[in-house]
Amino acid sequence: MATKHQIDQTPEKSSAPAKRRLRNVTVTMEEDVAKWARMEAARRDISVSKLMAEIVLREMAGADDYERSMREFMAQPALLKTDGKYPSREEAHNR
Repeated sequence: MATKHQIDQTPEKSSAPAKRRLRNVTVTMEEDVAKWARMEAARRDISVSKLMAEIVLREMAGADDYERSMREFMAQPALLKTDGKYPSREEAHNR
C-alpha cells in the first residue's frame, strides 16, 4: 500500500531491501479497545504495534484517496454554465 505518507526508507548501498526508520510512540486507549487490539493482533499472528501501524496506514491511504478524488472533481469544468447568478426556484424547476 503506497501512499505519500509511507514510512521513510533509508537506501542502502547493497542490493538488500531498504531498511525502514521506525519511531516508537505511546498510545493510550480504553481497556476494551486494548483488549480488542491484543486479540486481533493474535488472530493475525502479528504484534499490536504492527496492527496499529497497518490501521494507521490504511486510514492515511483513505485520506489520500479522498483528497485526490476531490482535486480531480474540482478540476472538472462546471456542470452548469451561468452568468454568475443562480436561477430562481421557479426557473430551476421549469415552473
